[in-house]
Amino acid sequence: MYTVFDVANWFLANIENMTHKKLQKLVYYAYAWYIAFNNEDADNIENKFFDNRVEAWIHGPVFPDLYRKYKGYGSSTLPKYTGDIVDFNEDDLDLLEQVKDVYGVYNGNQLESLTHQEDPWLAARNGARKFEPCNCAISDEIIFDCYSSRLTEG
Repeated sequence: MYTVFDVANWFLANIENMTHKKLQKLVYYAYAWYIAFNNEDADNIENKFFDNRVEAWIHGPVFPDLYRKYKGYGSSTLPKYTGDIVDFNEDDLDLLEQVKDVYGVYNGNQLESLTHQEDPWLAARNGARKFEPCNCAISDEIIFDCYSSRLTEG
């Protein structure tokens, strides 16, 4: 298993002009799709990309550990990561590339808007008003249901 920082560093090394908000959302989508691809059902979530809590904050899904590391940058561009990158296996690297290709073209505000329309964030907010602070955990089970259902659409 990796850490939230391993995944964040990969995105920071591979995408230009990354803001903290965009980074949070890309890491969230990598986490969510990993759960959808690597588990059989919502009742047995045994495989996660990393074991960090994701919460339903005002601006979408946020990993508090990652937030604390980059909060000082505000809405400024984060520095490109130039350190060592974890050696992701082929499937995990493919997942990261797909998330980059699909979601990396959007800015942080666009990604926030996407997450605000999806069940995991909405369910965790549990009726909280739009600008009401909330630190409720986003359920891995609801993440699985939301994203795995997209795999069977079409």
